[in-house]
Amino acid sequence: MPAPQGSAAPGPVLEDPLPFQADLRAAGPVVHLDKYDVFAMGRYNEVHAALTDWQTFQSAAGVGLSNFRYDKPWRPPSLLLEADPPHHDAPRAVLTKILGPREIRRLGESWATDAEELVEDLLARGKEFDAVTDLAAAFPLRVFPDAVGIPQAGREDLLPYGDHVFNAFGPPNELVAKGAPRVAGLSASIASQCARDVLTADGFGAQIWAAADRGDITEAQAPLIVRSLLTAGVDTTVNGLAVVLYAFATHPDQWDLLREKPALSRTAFDEAVRFESPVQTFFRTTTRDIEVGGALIPEGRKILMFLGSANRDPRRWENPDAFDLNRDPSGHLGFGFGIHQCVGQHIARLEAATILSVLAKRITSIEISGPTRRHHNNTLRAWASLPVRVRTA
Repeated sequence: MPAPQGSAAPGPVLEDPLPFQADLRAAGPVVHLDKYDVFAMGRYNEVHAALTDWQTFQSAAGVGLSNFRYDKPWRPPSLLLEADPPHHDAPRAVLTKILGPREIRRLGESWATDAEELVEDLLARGKEFDAVTDLAAAFPLRVFPDAVGIPQAGREDLLPYGDHVFNAFGPPNELVAKGAPRVAGLSASIASQCARDVLTADGFGAQIWAAADRGDITEAQAPLIVRSLLTAGVDTTVNGLAVVLYAFATHPDQWDLLREKPALSRTAFDEAVRFESPVQTFFRTTTRDIEVGGALIPEGRKILMFLGSANRDPRRWENPDAFDLNRDPSGHLGFGFGIHQCVGQHIARLEAATILSVLAKRITSIEISGPTRRHHNNTLRAWASLPVRVRTA
């Protein structure tokens, strides 16, 4: 079917994708976007099926608009995100073990202390602050780089590098062009932070290099896996925390419910990721002719999966436009699904649950206190500024 109206206007769609996503779902299970000559899926069932069928919908040809069968990637492809079995297996197994339950429990206590210090310092400065820069970005940038074990110097490059990576998935528009002049410098900075000799001895990065020493992965793979961790573990978590704070500021009854039942903090984060998915889209490439929803998609074609749209699909979710802590959000596609599902999602949940637990103890209400501003990215749904006013217990 042809693209729904509005698909050729990226500015308005990035500012507010919901009308376009509704049109996309209404147009059919598969839609052809004429401007980019790609197929698109916006309904839950079709997106979920594509994510779980890596044999037919491959990642190795790139999860952006560029097709690695013909186009040279601008950086070495991610061994996790842009690889399929068997090349994907060893790096995935190493990270799954490193980011396992025991490691998460070890981080929990220290991160709780960091969260309490951050919130106390923030409230000491006043009851109004920017929920993005002062909280959603500040907490992950405080705890996650330490957990990976990267040096202090260069951490300021993490967010702009990640922003460009997600922009570069396409299309090649003004957002990509804006980041292009800094690409070489940012890439060199991040690469230098992934080297064995600069990492602390007790972080995730050192454990990845130890896996290379054991022969679980190669020495050439080790820095690329550290890079994948840094790329995927900062911007997405920052935006996820911003979403949950925005959701609570605009749904005060749900904040009251969280304060009444603090155990809902993890549910709250997953519901926020469903409600406004930080990662909105990813591409796949067909390995064979495949019929989806009555439409034939030829082999070798790019498929654009709208994760954010699938997470608002009324065919799957009751009252999908509501942020509701009484909902079971499990099964949402905000972290992907299948073998490429986000390997660090439990770390993101821990970060969110930790900061939300501290906020719920200290703050009785959150409300928007000024004009909000979106940060546009080709792949991410992000905030640039979210001024809030809080009342404390």
